[in-house]
Amino acid sequence: MRMNVFILLAAVFFGGLTLSAQTITDHENGKYSLSVGQVTLTVDASKGGKIISYRYDDKEILSQTRMPNSFGSTFWTSPQSEWNWPPVPEYDYKPFSAQIKDASLVLTGEKSPRFGYRVRKEFTANAKNQSIEITYTLINESGETRKVAPWEISRVPNGGILFFDAKEATPANNMKGLPFEYKMKAAWYVLDEDQNHRKINADGKGWLAFCDKGLLFVKKFPDLKPSEPAPAEAEIQIYANPGKTFVEIEEQGAYTTLNPGEELSWTVCWYLLPTDLPAEPSKALLKKALSVIK
Repeated sequence: MRMNVFILLAAVFFGGLTLSAQTITDHENGKYSLSVGQVTLTVDASKGGKIISYRYDDKEILSQTRMPNSFGSTFWTSPQSEWNWPPVPEYDYKPFSAQIKDASLVLTGEKSPRFGYRVRKEFTANAKNQSIEITYTLINESGETRKVAPWEISRVPNGGILFFDAKEATPANNMKGLPFEYKMKAAWYVLDEDQNHRKINADGKGWLAFCDKGLLFVKKFPDLKPSEPAPAEAEIQIYANPGKTFVEIEEQGAYTTLNPGEELSWTVCWYLLPTDLPAEPSKALLKKALSVIK
């Protein structure tokens, strides 16, 4: 039996009263959905607490390819050099427990026996700005003092354009770079096809955006100083998989020392809205993205 939890919120807009209903739906197969307005985000607690869908009405923005590590949105620890590849099972695909607490969905993962971290993810729909707020918490249960940074990886189809505020994007992880353009106070990448693995690092300004097929997806997160990311990592990273497959839009938090029993929390806000603007560099598209996060 599917269970819906409705949260009715009142907000004042332009001197009037507007009622906005948020819904958390337990599909009872490990999947949960949060809805606010016309936006719905779905997670799979049984498979790493991954975000598997992010839709405006019936239009999907995340990659739905079902090859391993090619769809949805996940969370890892940084730097990658600590674990290399493949991703740590307890963060990426092992089951998370789920609890609906107040107006939030809280997912808690297993402790990694290799690294001693436990991951918690808290999803909250914000009716005021129609966003989904995601708070990732890393808990050090290792018995050792360790340094770590949070890292969100979201996969989108290879099409459209992505952009953010940065003066340069440098090749990363011994891969080829990406053909960014720098104009109108932003870095722009029109997604293209190549047979190589390609990745860049960039020092952003706390946001990035992706536009494709009439949807604008914007992320907002804490802006980092150039010295704050983990070694060889960056505030913003973009990875393009070979062929016409998928692209990862990624951001990281500050590299932080955690004593035994300590934890860090890091929040990313997701926004999704329709647009009739073309997926190409323009002042209008940049203005629309910036208006969302202010």
